[in-house]
Amino acid sequence: MPVLEQVLENNPEDVKIVFKNFPLRSHKFAMKAAMAALAARSEGKFWEFHDQLFENYNNLNDQKILDIAAGLGFDPVEFEKKMNDPKIAAMIRQDIQDGAGAGIRGTPTVFINGKRLKNRSPQGFQTEIDKELQRLGKKAGG
Repeated sequence: MPVLEQVLENNPEDVKIVFKNFPLRSHKFAMKAAMAALAARSEGKFWEFHDQLFENYNNLNDQKILDIAAGLGFDPVEFEKKMNDPKIAAMIRQDIQDGAGAGIRGTPTVFINGKRLKNRSPQGFQTEIDKELQRLGKKAGG
């Protein structure tokens, strides 16, 4: 089970995951991948698209992005229209600006209540979550 799913399962009442895009310039298809995932979000399929993008990060190209979209039931023409919506580009630009302001230089980067998480193992997540819950006066450990 992926780490984020474990974190949510272990802390269903206390953890909310907020995903921000930070497409790296060094990855030729990172921006298109971000646009595609946000286009999929409009149909409630962000995480499914996201997961497939990461499974295929080494062979992403325009066709692979469209193949993922088709596999999730999207009409290719409509999907490309959604991807190219100026609102999506604006959201990504804002995420990049926010990330740069937070000192992000690479992905993935994880924050828990504004504090950068260094140990991204399940235990590392839980330790920091428990510290935050304790600081907030809540019961730690779920």
